[in-house]
Amino acid sequence: MFSRIGQTIYENEAVAKTSNFTVGLEIEMQRIDGSGQLSQEPYPAGIGDEQTNPWITNDFLETMSETVTPSAKHSLDAIHYLYRLNNCLRSALAPGEMLWPLSMPPRLPKDKRTLVLAKMGPKKEAYLQEWAKRHGYSQGTPCGAHISLGIDQHVIELVLEKFSSQFADERAVRNYLYTVVAQGFVRYRWLLTYLFGASLVAEKGAELARPVRSIRQSRYGFGTKFTGDYRSLAAYVDRIEEGVKQGILMSDYEFHGPVRFKGHPDLKKLANNGVEYLELRMLDLDPSSAVGIRTGTLRFVRLLASYFIMHPAMREGEVESLLARADAMNMAIAEESPTAPSHYQSTALAMIRHLEHYASQIQLRPEYLEVLDDLEERIVNPANTPSARLLAYVKDGSLEEYALRRARRYQQAALGMLHPFRGFEEGWVYTADELRAALAW
Repeated sequence: MFSRIGQTIYENEAVAKTSNFTVGLEIEMQRIDGSGQLSQEPYPAGIGDEQTNPWITNDFLETMSETVTPSAKHSLDAIHYLYRLNNCLRSALAPGEMLWPLSMPPRLPKDKRTLVLAKMGPKKEAYLQEWAKRHGYSQGTPCGAHISLGIDQHVIELVLEKFSSQFADERAVRNYLYTVVAQGFVRYRWLLTYLFGASLVAEKGAELARPVRSIRQSRYGFGTKFTGDYRSLAAYVDRIEEGVKQGILMSDYEFHGPVRFKGHPDLKKLANNGVEYLELRMLDLDPSSAVGIRTGTLRFVRLLASYFIMHPAMREGEVESLLARADAMNMAIAEESPTAPSHYQSTALAMIRHLEHYASQIQLRPEYLEVLDDLEERIVNPANTPSARLLAYVKDGSLEEYALRRARRYQQAALGMLHPFRGFEEGWVYTADELRAALAW
């Protein structure tokens, strides 16, 4: 059953627009040497200045490369941009360097103080040093795939036109719709952890008792264990500001929730200016892809976001309790054995079948139905999940041999490219439009 807004979108033949999210990708990967240890090489000179190049930069460690794509209207375009930028980074690496394909880092030195923090200028470096003191270097080293989603402008304008008595202006519509979508992703984060979790073991020096679905999404995972408030944008901002005031967070930048509202960089101005897009932060790297994420994953995420827009939102008084329960479900699933049927298997199947019904209702293209068929099979047979497939390659509690084999394969393929993108060599700083044009050919 569609919500009132969803039914209006449906009746005005705009459902297709609800899955036409603009997509931006941020992929973190560690630079390593040929033996699988963190690289000792500096930031590659062939990709410009790490402090001024917003498209290939560093995060936390000097070895943690972060590739950022300009936003794209289609999943395939986003993946195309990512491949070209990933190849650009790989072609600039020093001889013998590669990119570690797993979310959990390679073996870290016993003395973590030998790790070099990202050289991002005095202010950022001071922040990183304080962060490392508070949480430890190991907490900052896991990598992931972040997806930014922007709602199609036509949907926002249609909702404003048809519900002018409910929303004062476009900003109010955006804040509402993005809140609904954020709530949906936090509520079903556990499903994404089950379907795409791929950080089942930690390398030597950080072992768990047994392999799990996703260390990164578990209680042992990344960073600050600070819970956001997703009841509304105002509640989200207030909660983070209170965390800073109490000293739990050093700054609003330190909030690393599964979903972040994005817009004006000043959090205080975010509520007034309105949300411009969401950043989803709950995906492990997919080591079966050279770029850490697959097109099918993006299609599933966009389908979920469309589903959340079209269906009734949670009642305001139930948001906190429902999301607290969802967090508990996510923790439980993240720490399940990769090959075991999930405790929430029947709930996961019910959700996938809802999505299959929805995809048929709105007549989505066959590739979306193929993605759902594949994901349903992962639920029915856990052996088909990424974490279970990786389990076959674990030797003595380590995935190092597998990771190195993949890293070499991906590096060789990148070096075989005839015309890699080299547009950053002279330190040119591209705007998003300029980079889209440069990457298009």
